[in-house]
Amino acid sequence: MAKPQPHALFLFLLLLLVNACHPSHQNQNKISLNDLAALAAIKDSLTDIPGSNFLSAWDFTSPDPCSTFSGITCSLNRVTILTLGTGLSNTPGLAGFLSPSLSNLTELTQLILYPGIVTGPIPPQLGRLSNLRVLSLTNNRLKGPIPSSLSSLPNLHTLDLSYNQLTGSIPAGLFTELAQLKVMILASNQLSGELPRMVSAEILHLDLKDNKLTGALPLRLPSTIRYLSASKNMMRGPLNGLQSLSELEFLDLSMNQFSGPIPSSLLRPTLSSLFLQRNNLSGGVPSPSPPPPSMYGEGSIVDLSHNFLTGELSPVLAAVETLFLNNNHLMGRVPEEYVKSVYGGSTKTLYLQHNYITGFPLEAGLALPDTLSLCLTYNCMVPSVGLMGCPASAGGQLSRPRSQCVVFNNGRPIP
Repeated sequence: MAKPQPHALFLFLLLLLVNACHPSHQNQNKISLNDLAALAAIKDSLTDIPGSNFLSAWDFTSPDPCSTFSGITCSLNRVTILTLGTGLSNTPGLAGFLSPSLSNLTELTQLILYPGIVTGPIPPQLGRLSNLRVLSLTNNRLKGPIPSSLSSLPNLHTLDLSYNQLTGSIPAGLFTELAQLKVMILASNQLSGELPRMVSAEILHLDLKDNKLTGALPLRLPSTIRYLSASKNMMRGPLNGLQSLSELEFLDLSMNQFSGPIPSSLLRPTLSSLFLQRNNLSGGVPSPSPPPPSMYGEGSIVDLSHNFLTGELSPVLAAVETLFLNNNHLMGRVPEEYVKSVYGGSTKTLYLQHNYITGFPLEAGLALPDTLSLCLTYNCMVPSVGLMGCPASAGGQLSRPRSQCVVFNNGRPIP
C-alpha cells in the first residue's frame, strides 16, 4: 500500500491561500473547491507504477484542472467522470489505495479504475454517490468485502468489481435494491456464501464466475437477463429458475455440482452459447415441445460433456456448430440429423467419445469435410471415422469392453 504523500494537499492549500489574496478572473469557477480538495486527497492515496505517468498531469497550480488533469471530465465546474489510469496495454497502471474522499465528488456519474495493483478495501463511503451510474474497479488487488452501502446507489447501471481479491458474501441488496442495475460483474474474486432466493433487479448481464459461491440458483431470476455465468463455483442443486428466461443468449454454469435434468427450454437456437459441462446432471437430452421454429446457426456452441446424461440422443442439437457431448452415458445410434449436419458443414466440431453409442450412420461414398473435428472413440462400436479429430484426453482405446456395452444398452446386440 502506498504511503500518503502530503505534497499534493499542501499545494492545494497554498493555492487556496493565493486565490484568497489575489483573486483573478482566469481561475474563477473552473472547478469546485470541494472537488479540488477531494482530488488532492485521491492523488495522495495513489502513485504511478514505474512506467506510468498518469498522475503527473495532476498539477494543482493549474488554473483549470478540468482541462489539464488526466482522467477527469467536468460539467458546471463539478467532476462528473473520474477515470484512474489509462487502460492502455503499455502502461502498468496505479498502486496505492482508494481514498474515502472519492465520496466527496458528489456529482460523479462514472468512477473507473483501470488495471493496476491498487489494494485495500472498497471505501463504503462510495454509497453516498447518489448520481453514480458506472462503478468499475476491475483487475486490481482490492480486498475485503463488497460494501453493503453500494446497495444504496439509486442510479447505478453498471457494477464491475471483477478480478480482485474480494471476500465475503455478496450483499443481498445488490440483487434487490438497485432498480436501475443492468450489468453486474463480480467474476474472479474469492466471494462465498449463497445467492438470494429472488433477484428482482432487471439485470441484463450477470457474471459471478470463478468464486467460492455455494448453494442453489435463485428460484426466480429476471426475465430480462441475456448473459448469465456462475461457472467455477461450488454451487449445487437443480437448474431452477431458468425455464422462463426467454431472452437468455449466453449461459455458463459449468464446473459446479448441479444435478437433476436439463430443462428442455434451454435447448433452443436463441440460447446460442450453453455451457453445462462438468456437473452432475442426469436424465436425457430433452426435446423442447413444441420444437423451435429455427435451427442453430453459425457460432453456436453447446457443451454438455462430463455429466451423467443417459438414453438415446435426440436430434434437438443437430446443426450446433460446436457440440460437446462426450463423457456421458448416451447410447443407441446417432440420429441422421447430426450426420447430415456434419456432412453439410453446419457442425464443425462433434465430440461423442466416452459414451455407449452403437452407430454413426455414414453416407456411403461421401467424404467428410476436411475442417471437421469428429471424435467417436470409446463407444460401443468400432469407429471407421472420428479418430483424427479426437483430443489427447480421449485416450487410445477405440471401443468399450463388450461387457459394459451389454449392460448399458439393455442387452441389445452390440455390433
